[in-house]
Amino acid sequence: MKRRGWIVVAAAACAVAGLAVWAFRPQPVSVETAAAVLGDFEQTIDEEGKTRVRDRYVVGAPAAGQIDRITLRVGDAVTAGTVVAVLRPSVPALRDARTAGELRERLGAAEAAKLRADAALARQRAALELARSEAERAAKLAAQGFSSKAALDDARLKVEQQTQALRAAEFEQHAAEHELALARRTLAQGDEAARGGGTARIEIRSPVPGQVLRVVQESAGPVTTGAPLLEIGDPASLEAIVDVLSQDALRIAPGMPVRLATSSGLPPLQGTVRRVEPSARTKISTLGVEEQRVYVVVDFVAPPQVRSALGDGYRVDASIVVLARGSVPLVPIGALFRDGAGWAVFVVDGGVARKRGVELGARNQRSAWITKGLRADETVIAYPPDAVRDGVAVRSRNG
Repeated sequence: MKRRGWIVVAAAACAVAGLAVWAFRPQPVSVETAAAVLGDFEQTIDEEGKTRVRDRYVVGAPAAGQIDRITLRVGDAVTAGTVVAVLRPSVPALRDARTAGELRERLGAAEAAKLRADAALARQRAALELARSEAERAAKLAAQGFSSKAALDDARLKVEQQTQALRAAEFEQHAAEHELALARRTLAQGDEAARGGGTARIEIRSPVPGQVLRVVQESAGPVTTGAPLLEIGDPASLEAIVDVLSQDALRIAPGMPVRLATSSGLPPLQGTVRRVEPSARTKISTLGVEEQRVYVVVDFVAPPQVRSALGDGYRVDASIVVLARGSVPLVPIGALFRDGAGWAVFVVDGGVARKRGVELGARNQRSAWITKGLRADETVIAYPPDAVRDGVAVRSRNG
C-alpha cells in the first residue's frame, strides 16, 4: 500500500476513535436548580382552632321550681335588665329554714363577688390609662426619630389589648351586679312566701347586653337550683382557641403574631397570642395515638366590622409565628441533605456540582435559613439525584 493510503487509513481510524470517545464520555447530570435569595423567613406552628365569644354568661335558675316557657331564640338581642325567663319557686322549699340559710349565704357570696369585680374593673381602668400614656410617649418619640415603628406598633397593640380586657372586666362587673340583685330578690321573695304572702314569682333578667347564644331550657318544666337556662354574650367580643401539641406549646409565648384563615376566599385575619393555658389534656388522634394537647387563646387584632361574618364556634386555621427574620439567605428545603452530623448543599460552580457544608438558623415547610456557608447570589441543586457527587458535571433543566 502506498504511503498516501496509509495516511488515509490512519486519519479514518483517528476519526472513529474520536467519535467513540465523544460518544462514551460522561454526560452532565440533568438537575433542577434554584437560586439562594435574600428574603423574609417565618417559622410557624399550624393547627386548627375555633372561635368563641370571650364574654359569655350562663343564666341559671336561682332556686328550684317551675320555669315558664322561654320565648327567646338563638340570635335574639337583649339589653341589660331584659326579662329572659320567669321562675315560680317551689313554696315548700322556700319555707324550709335550711334553704333560707343557703339563700343568705348566696347573698353574701354575691356581695363578695361584686366587690372583687369592682376592684378588678378599677385595676383594668388604671392599666388602660397607663397603656394609653405609653402609646402617646411612643408616638412622640417615633415622630422625633428616637423610637422605631415596631415599638409604636407594640404600644398601640397593648392599648387594644387593655381595651378588650376592660370590656371583659365591665362584663364581669355587670354580671356580679346582676347576681347580687338576683340573690337579694330571691331571698326577699322567699321570706314573703314563708310569711304566706302568696305564690312567689321570680323574673330572671339578663345581666348584660348582647345576644342569646344558646337556649338550654326552652320548654316549661321543673328545674333545680343552679340549672342553666340560656347563654348570653356579645358576638363582637370574639377570641380563638387553637389546639396545639404540648411540645409545640413550649415555643409559644404571649404576644406572638397569629394568622387566622377562615376560608379560601377571604384574607387571613391577624391576631396575637394572649395566653397559653397551663394545663394539658390527653386526646386520641385520628390514627389512634395518644397526644397531649394544650389550648392557646388568641385575641383578634382586626376590628369587629372586619370579622363580622364570624360567629361563635366557627372553625379557623391558625398559623402561630414563633420565629421571624427579615433579609436572610434562603434556599428551598429540598436543597438540603444530611452530611454526617451537619447539613450540606450542592452548589453549581461553572457547570460542576460542589458539595458545601452549611449551618442552619431554622427551617420551615418551604425554605431554610442559612446562617453560614452560602451567599445569596449562588445557585444550588434542588432535590439532588443519587448521580450527583462532588465534582460531577451538571446541567440545569429549568434554565
